[in-house]
Amino acid sequence: MAASLFRLAFFVALVLPQTSALSSNYYSKSCPKLFQVVNPIMDKAIRRRLELGCDGSLLLDDTPTFTGEKTTPRNVNIRGFDVIDDIKTAVEMECPGIVSCADILAIASQVSVRKLRGPIWHLMLGRLDARTANKDLADANLPSFSLNLGGLKTNFQNVGLSEKDLVALSGGHTIGQAVCTTFRTRIYTDTNIDPIFAAKRQ
Repeated sequence: MAASLFRLAFFVALVLPQTSALSSNYYSKSCPKLFQVVNPIMDKAIRRRLELGCDGSLLLDDTPTFTGEKTTPRNVNIRGFDVIDDIKTAVEMECPGIVSCADILAIASQVSVRKLRGPIWHLMLGRLDARTANKDLADANLPSFSLNLGGLKTNFQNVGLSEKDLVALSGGHTIGQAVCTTFRTRIYTDTNIDPIFAAKRQ
């Protein structure tokens, strides 16, 4: 599946202009039914409680010239690639060669949050697909689940994100399920946690 996404991402990157300004109505003429295509697929995905990545380069599998980001420890539990593949297939049937995989990820994120009754935001579209991925950068830049608040703030500041971004993205990670190893130390060892809350999760 990811290999097909790589081919699609590469194709779309070739047919789209190399510079692009983001706009909320970027596809209003070239693919006016884009959101109608995405919505039913996201309905199914939400019912299956899948998680989605939010970076277009994450979709790319390893190639002879680069190691992809899927295998970095901080991405190993990401699910939902099949959902993006389903959306891309449906969108290609509606408007072939128009919508980037990066924008599909952004749309899927917005639609899933809205369907789960989260906040609604003005989505800007017109992203171009990545042609490569960088596992080392993902390892270096993605925050570890073990970081404390100070570490998270520093990590986000280092990539140009604010404390507001930190709160929003951290909140987004409360949807779905977590692997036990990501919070085991917190509920068994830490003392600055509600003991009743911790006991329920042990």
